[in-house]
Amino acid sequence: MKIVLTGSLGHISKPLAIELINKGHTVTIISSKAERQKEIESLGAKAAIGTIEDAGFLTKVFAGADIVYAMETLGEGFFFNQNLDYVTAITNIGKNYKQAVEQSGVKKVIHLSSIGAHTDKGNGMLAFHYNVENILKQLSADVSIKFMRPVGFYYNMFAYIPTIKAQGTIIQNYGGDEKEPWVSPTDIASVIAEEIEKPFNGRTIRYIASDEVSPNEVAAILGEAIGKPNLKWVIVSDEQALNGMIAVGMNPKIAKGLMEMNASRRGGVLYTDYYKNQPALSKTKVKDFAKEFAAVYTSNSGNFNH
Repeated sequence: MKIVLTGSLGHISKPLAIELINKGHTVTIISSKAERQKEIESLGAKAAIGTIEDAGFLTKVFAGADIVYAMETLGEGFFFNQNLDYVTAITNIGKNYKQAVEQSGVKKVIHLSSIGAHTDKGNGMLAFHYNVENILKQLSADVSIKFMRPVGFYYNMFAYIPTIKAQGTIIQNYGGDEKEPWVSPTDIASVIAEEIEKPFNGRTIRYIASDEVSPNEVAAILGEAIGKPNLKWVIVSDEQALNGMIAVGMNPKIAKGLMEMNASRRGGVLYTDYYKNQPALSKTKVKDFAKEFAAVYTSNSGNFNH
């Protein structure tokens, strides 16, 4: 099949592309960076250099595709862009996808959504996923869409590194012993590759998770991996969490969205629909990720803004 992937050579799109190419599919990868073209082509894929903020470009690339994999991204470092209205920016990308699918004639779409996309209330910044899902649902009924809803990505735990190094603790506005789901991007890629080869029929939703662990268990596992077996997870107020993010230069609206998102993890509010439609867990566990976490933690060049 002819498959178009957005997401350049990111944490999901690169392993997804490799798996699809190995299965004999013809893959085109959209990237905004011309310098990625050689690496894309070295995988055996075709590079389409342009931006997902350009509906006309997307329409041309989507034309003739059997399946399109669509995800929204604002690029690296967007949390610290003080001028960004992230809700409007993401919503516009969703509108671009809708327009490009309509005008190109694509009939099968896999959309990377998220946990929390079942509602636009009480989930902080994840509400934009609800918005985009509903934009895509406006497509005509002959367009089949599979909404993929992964839970929190393991690599988000890299954000814990600065406070571990500075204060010897993980600091968040939620915590405790209540288990919550996490996922590996490579597991997401495997699930999407699996869904690409299954029949498409109307509009479907699939949650994706790799492990279910509590914040205190996360602290214990990561602490063991980095040689700090007594690492603690400390809970602070919503206000303290918000002020801390703003103090390090984060866009205040994004900081507020993140604080509200984490607050919705308390008591499992964020996971209500997930547990109604609980998936089988994929293979990569927190203990597996902890090795990668330790490597980044001990590296002087670790990028903590993944």
